[in-house]
Amino acid sequence: MSDERSLRDVAMEVALGLSDEAETAELEARALHDPEVATALEQARARLSELDDTATPEALPDDMWSRITAQLDVVPTAIAPGSVPQFDAETDTILPANEPHAPRNWFIAACAGLAASLVLALALGWSVMTRPDPTVIAVLINDTTGEAVAVVEGTEENLTRVTLLGQTAVPEGQVMQVWTKPEDDGPPVSLGLLTDNRGTALAVDGLPPPGPEQLYEITFEQTGGSPTGLPTGPILGKGLAKEAL
Repeated sequence: MSDERSLRDVAMEVALGLSDEAETAELEARALHDPEVATALEQARARLSELDDTATPEALPDDMWSRITAQLDVVPTAIAPGSVPQFDAETDTILPANEPHAPRNWFIAACAGLAASLVLALALGWSVMTRPDPTVIAVLINDTTGEAVAVVEGTEENLTRVTLLGQTAVPEGQVMQVWTKPEDDGPPVSLGLLTDNRGTALAVDGLPPPGPEQLYEITFEQTGGSPTGLPTGPILGKGLAKEAL
């Protein structure tokens, strides 16, 4: 492992499948007897699983592998020196580079697409790995049904991530607004609006870092948010924060 690359970077590359076989085997072997390496690798894989959970599984066509195998046996003919074979999407065959109707830019496009995919994978992985860890977590409970309706994560930098648990029926003409009480004897403070049923990340400047037993709640307010700056509508769910382990 290079001194210029941190353990977390190498673990992320292994989790993404970007490292070579030797480096992957080396890191996994070290993880068997080095708790620090094992933790870094487990954290990388756990955080990347969040990306996997957002993807919808798609079944491959039944004849995909047979078509690929058949194309591997095709030998292009009449290829000029230095030319690149082309692929004809209409006939599903490989053509010589000097074929009049062969597309000329497929090789460049394929390389560009591969490079873009690698950059996107690295960017997404780095975003997940560098996302600040929560210092407190609160599970919001609906008093009427007793069900958990949302999970709130608060960070030291006052970034609040709200994850809704299931679809919420928002009354027509209303929105969901997130609140917290930084001080027990102080008024509730709005953290922002939830514009859809997927949750979001909210940031408010000037608040103290969140702490244990801090109250969080979500209410239904009129479009645009509470007109008074305080909760006025029905409470969807509320809960007290606990320190994250």
